Amino acid sequence: MKFPIFLSSLALLATTNISLALKPYQIRGVEDPIYHLYLQALPSSPSTAVMGPEASSEYFNISDTIQSTNTSMLLNIGDGGGGVSYLPLSFNATSGVGPWGLEGDTIITTEGSIYGRELNFLVCPNSVSGYYDLYLQTGSDTPSGETCSNYQTIHLPCLC
Repeated sequence: MKFPIFLSSLALLATTNISLALKPYQIRGVEDPIYHLYLQALPSSPSTAVMGPEASSEYFNISDTIQSTNTSMLLNIGDGGGGVSYLPLSFNATSGVGPWGLEGDTIITTEGSIYGRELNFLVCPNSVSGYYDLYLQTGSDTPSGETCSNYQTIHLPCLC
């Protein structure tokens, strides 16, 4: 009988800290201007989180942290400073508060995090052509003088 085994497996998952995604995945954009661009460190600045070409994309283990399998660096949320609603993302050797989660294939900050449930990101062109700086968006602010795209979401490949 398979049903009791399934329930036992669910109980085990609920009580252990395991990866939400069962294997490392790329994380991609799904709307212009980051349609099919992928999360990665900016080549000239390894702590800067950007969306860029698939050829240089990284793979990530996802639990309450997002960790690159390429570099072991962890995705962190910075302070926007000055009360702005867009918070820069960066890669660091240590993790801040573990706010990350999945909603289907969508990367979110979880309800229990200091940010609450957020799934919107802001992207702005980086000075390096083909790359976009990535921010968690908790409101509607955008950087002054920049042409950015608000309310972007980032996703795992189709889990179907």
